Amino acid sequence: MVRRGCGALTPIMGLLMDRPLPQLDAATSPPTAPDAQHARGDLRDSQDRVIHDLRLSITDRCNFRCIYCMEPGDRFLPKRALLSASEYMTIVDAAIALGVRKVRLTGGEPTLYPVLDSIISELGRRNLDDIAMTTNGSLLEPARAARWKAAGLTRLTFSLDTLREDRMSAITRSKTTVADVLHSINVAAEAGLARSKVNVVALRDVNEDEFADFADLARERDLDIRFIEFMPLDSGRSWKPGRVVSETEVIEAITARHALQLRDPMNPHSTSRHYDFADGAPGRIGVIPSVTRPFCGACNRLRVTAEGAVRPCLFSNTEWDIRPLLRNGGTHEDIMRFLVDSVWTKQSGHSIGAEDFQQPDRGMSAIGG
Repeated sequence: MVRRGCGALTPIMGLLMDRPLPQLDAATSPPTAPDAQHARGDLRDSQDRVIHDLRLSITDRCNFRCIYCMEPGDRFLPKRALLSASEYMTIVDAAIALGVRKVRLTGGEPTLYPVLDSIISELGRRNLDDIAMTTNGSLLEPARAARWKAAGLTRLTFSLDTLREDRMSAITRSKTTVADVLHSINVAAEAGLARSKVNVVALRDVNEDEFADFADLARERDLDIRFIEFMPLDSGRSWKPGRVVSETEVIEAITARHALQLRDPMNPHSTSRHYDFADGAPGRIGVIPSVTRPFCGACNRLRVTAEGAVRPCLFSNTEWDIRPLLRNGGTHEDIMRFLVDSVWTKQSGHSIGAEDFQQPDRGMSAIGG
């Protein structure tokens, strides 16, 4: 695998502006960004937001069927449709050359990916500021965590929506227990990975009585607990505004037990608003208010699905298929140009709540979190 540096980008891009891409399907290829944007040599959209964070889904497969994500009968893509490990890294190299500094591996469940260790090792050889991965915590073992840490993985984000065993099976439709996930969180800490994040999807009439209990967990284990407002990304299309538990409700439930203070200043690119415990206890609370307080104006993320669909926005109804370019002789510079063009189409916001809002055709597991 050739490692390419990120210097002298503007002259390179300038020389390539007039050279056409290999013949691709216009319906799945992005329109060409302005010449001035290609000359910049970064990933910048039409709203002048610059992309530094790549969310790379390496599989659509998952061993959970969470009620807010996948239906039991959902089918996975055939393996031949998915990109290879080398193709994922080709995209990563092009993104790094255009200024991406963070890569998060997502799925599906990335720990199901057969050559995950190789992907992490390859990422560790790149000059990245942060290499992270999301997981449901069902398949984490000490030896794996130690290998990932040694290879360059920075941190893990776990999904855990309840601390009650009876609810766990009902929410995930799996045999993984709360105890299993808590053990995996301990394994990550023992491997020396950075403080874990724990994502909790806040669901009306499902787990809203547990928010303060999760705050207890954050304090006891020095965790970053992040509550996510339920988003319209479920394959069963059962999302309704009334099922959303807002940031205000989450914080009110926690402050009934623990006083919080909003962290200031906020990272303008953060998806969550962070709160510290007023008494100085360890741990942190975050809320990702995607629905009630969207953060689209400062979004610096780009997503690529497991089969190579470039999605400028999580809620995009348009995506761009980079797979033909990867498999039909596209060069490193061609991939860069494709990404620049794709990012230029990034929409200004998701418009949830607007009369014309359309839920994306894909669910979260197919997009990659």
